[in-house]
Amino acid sequence: MKNLHFKDFFWNSDLTCTGGYDAIIQYLNDGKRTCKEVEDFMKARASIEEKYAKDLLSLSKKVCGHNEMNSLKRSLDMFKLQTEHVSLSHLQMAQSMREEAKKLEEFKEKQKEARKKIEQQMDALHKQKSLQYKKTMDSKKTYEQKCRDKEEADQNVNRNANTNNTKHIEKLYSKAQQAKQNSEDADRLYHQNVITVGKVRDEWLKEHVKACEMFEKQTMERINFLRNTVWTHLNQLSQQCVTSDELYEEVRKSLEQCDVQEDIEHFVNLRQTGEKPPAPVMYENFYNVQRSPTVAPPSRLPPPITRRGPLPDPNDNDTLYSTVQDTGYSVIKY
Repeated sequence: MKNLHFKDFFWNSDLTCTGGYDAIIQYLNDGKRTCKEVEDFMKARASIEEKYAKDLLSLSKKVCGHNEMNSLKRSLDMFKLQTEHVSLSHLQMAQSMREEAKKLEEFKEKQKEARKKIEQQMDALHKQKSLQYKKTMDSKKTYEQKCRDKEEADQNVNRNANTNNTKHIEKLYSKAQQAKQNSEDADRLYHQNVITVGKVRDEWLKEHVKACEMFEKQTMERINFLRNTVWTHLNQLSQQCVTSDELYEEVRKSLEQCDVQEDIEHFVNLRQTGEKPPAPVMYENFYNVQRSPTVAPPSRLPPPITRRGPLPDPNDNDTLYSTVQDTGYSVIKY
């Protein structure tokens, strides 16, 4: 299939019409706007990545398993460390995205400057072409009017050829001669303007073709540049996923080394307080403790009791006694 080109399909039948050229310029302006939109998109994505990276970095500094120990602590430390590395990789990606956006901005400005020269030249040619065409058409109208004036003057001379008024005949003849001169001058001017507008047209045709070829080349470069830019952007995102997965894999490897039984034993060896449990608490009867010589005396002993004479007669009704079933228990009179 034959390739289509700008220079073959953006002409107009009217010499002063710039519709085809304007359509190309509109397309180029739309393309420039697309470049700006992609540039803004990438800058916004870079800002998001940077904010995410900073938030992730801040998160990696938070306490996580500070009081844990041994293999699980190592795994949690690795988890925080790799989270920090992920945040740094996102920060690096944000910077790479900004660099790509900068390249796109520079490309856009470079095309803008190249187009500016061509557009200024074409605008000048369009103005010159339009003015010269108008001048030519005006001279054509003047030429046609002068020709009609000449014909009318000739007809007046012919109509009055048989008249006896010599003075009037001479006047009509003089007008006819002047009309003829005017028509010839107008004819020369018109012819000269036609030649000039033809040269302007030829110059415009060549420059229009050059402009179309240059604009088409710019369009191809723009489309290719945008395609490659977005492709690179996607590669950055994919690489970030790979990098993140590699960093997370380090955490998984660390978790594989996390041994539950080892951590239990580590804690036991580090914090053990003794291997024997306390003795059972025995019931101690208050009275048995006092009479039993085998039972240790309490830590705080009551003051000794001094006996003042023989034991009272237990049959004395005026005395209060304490008695127990054990016959060996002492009786104290109060």
